[in-house]
Amino acid sequence: MHYSVMLSEAIEGLNVKKDGIYVDGTLGYAGHSSEILKRLKRGFLFAFDQDKEAITYSEKKLSEISLNFKIIHSNFKNLKEKLHDEGVDKVDGIMFDLGLSSPQIDDASRGFSFMNEAKLDMRMNKEAKKSAYDIINNYSKEELAKIFFEYGEEKMSNVIARKIVDYRKNKPIETTTELVEIIKSSVGANYFFKSHPEREIFQAIRIEVNDELKVLEEVLPDAIDLLKKGGRISVITFHSLEDRIVKKIFKKYSEVDEVFKGMPDIPIAYQPKIKLINKKPILPSEKELSENSRSKSAKLRIIERL
Repeated sequence: MHYSVMLSEAIEGLNVKKDGIYVDGTLGYAGHSSEILKRLKRGFLFAFDQDKEAITYSEKKLSEISLNFKIIHSNFKNLKEKLHDEGVDKVDGIMFDLGLSSPQIDDASRGFSFMNEAKLDMRMNKEAKKSAYDIINNYSKEELAKIFFEYGEEKMSNVIARKIVDYRKNKPIETTTELVEIIKSSVGANYFFKSHPEREIFQAIRIEVNDELKVLEEVLPDAIDLLKKGGRISVITFHSLEDRIVKKIFKKYSEVDEVFKGMPDIPIAYQPKIKLINKKPILPSEKELSENSRSKSAKLRIIERL
């Protein structure tokens, strides 16, 4: 079962107009898309996803609500060009839910979870070339330590990277459980059961496989440019690295350029492009936290185009 995190808060934040054009950059299993589509009468929804299984499921689900939608099989980094191909250069709202969907985590064969045995994969788009296997078996000790530290914020990154490189001299590392055992043996049982470094390491590998942070940094300015005046963006993040990027970009676009601060007449090009609807991120309600533990780390930020 897929549970869409902060569903009502994110959709309310979009302020959906019945005749507007909306984009769901992260279709997944159509939780947010369904709610947007229900609110559209003459409007239209474009939804993006890399995962063909999610697309097949969501196509059927959305068709039962309305036919005013199109699903585009692509990474949302191509948002601007793909919408341009559809003859769309301005939209009324964009939704990004950056978490993995529950079916992706629960499908052991995808290799996203450290709790189930599977081949090291973690590709959101199964047609992509680079998988977790390639990273774990081909990256140098320095490269591995860097991604574990930067994307996983794991303080034992060096030790874990060294152990991986030593281990693979004898045979390739092929499965999730094999990797978990290597992590455990490198840090010792005490640290392992107290700090759970495997969570951080798996997160770091997944981010690297799917280039998640770079893609996010590239798409947000494009998304802001796509908005009509009064249009909104809702973004749900699931870890501090994502939230930091969203916060930084939204701050940049919502403030007057340093050079012109305090001046009476600021040139239009240097005026803020957006306003923050919420200064601090919106967090899941107590009710939601009790129903879905996966929403624990979620943060929602909403902006409006000026």
